[in-house]
Amino acid sequence: MTDRNAGKRLRSWALLCAVLAATPVQAAPCLRGINLAGAEFGAVPGKYGKNYIYPSDKTLLYFAQKGMNVVRLPFKWERLQPKLNGPLDEAELNRIKETVDQASARGLTTILDPHNYAGYNQIKLGEGDVTAAAFADFWARLAPHFSGRADVVYLLMNEPAGITAATWLEAINAGIAAIRKAGADNLVMVPGTIWTGASHWFDRQPGGSNAEVLQNVRDPQNRFVFDIHQYMDSDFSGTHQTCPRVQDAIKALEGVSGWFRQYGYAGFLGEFGGTSSPDCLDGLARIADYINSQGDTWIGWSAWAAGPWWGDYPLSLQPKEGVDRPQLKVLEPYIRDDGLEMPACPARK
Repeated sequence: MTDRNAGKRLRSWALLCAVLAATPVQAAPCLRGINLAGAEFGAVPGKYGKNYIYPSDKTLLYFAQKGMNVVRLPFKWERLQPKLNGPLDEAELNRIKETVDQASARGLTTILDPHNYAGYNQIKLGEGDVTAAAFADFWARLAPHFSGRADVVYLLMNEPAGITAATWLEAINAGIAAIRKAGADNLVMVPGTIWTGASHWFDRQPGGSNAEVLQNVRDPQNRFVFDIHQYMDSDFSGTHQTCPRVQDAIKALEGVSGWFRQYGYAGFLGEFGGTSSPDCLDGLARIADYINSQGDTWIGWSAWAAGPWWGDYPLSLQPKEGVDRPQLKVLEPYIRDDGLEMPACPARK
């Protein structure tokens, strides 16, 4: 695909590559992949293999063979750290380590994703014992286990909701400080509140919007990007069968892109998805194409979602009886940039 802006896009992409390559840990600026759900399923603690599951090597291999190079791995904070400020559960930590190592062997970067919506056992950050200090303690314990690995990215939290951006900012900066104090120079992904939706990035809230408040994110190494989500259904929740708001979703992403450029930030589209309805399939292609074209501000995307236990979940990208899902067929050309004039991802150190 070529247009009059192609040269500008290539130069912007090359600039972002150079900036990231110069940092202590290199993250490929064209991460494209999948959310692999299952480890966040079920009530806590739950029984492994019955109430929740990590992705199999077969699943990792399937998506690697499709050309993907990143998986977003959801899990539950409470399962990994059963008591606030207490030790990590060794069995659960080992499951995460095994999955990360299997992903790495398949050439996949793993984004570690505490899938908790800014809460712990249904208590929100900033309430009771669920403090920014407790959040920092969690990351101080987890960060050293994958420190320095170019193929492991730390997402602070999935989709903070039910708290203000001002409250969340305290936890963000405490978490990043704990990661860096632990000696980890991994790339960190920072979400906003209101489910980190692009469509809500500028929404007014007490203390200021995400766009206002999150200009105060502090990382001593300046090794972070923002994690953004965007769905295309009627309320942008990703819970409906059709996608009537594709254009609105792209407009929201354009707004965030402009904010990135204004303040010198970069982002990753951590979740977007849809059913096999024609409007959703069209939207998936349009969003993947848009993110791929914005190499000066976006380092990539991961579609929602696959995993062995989805069954008939309408947004699933998990193959069914060996057959590719329609959504994945639509996304495939944008994984490898088949036919698109974009540079390949740089080799990792």
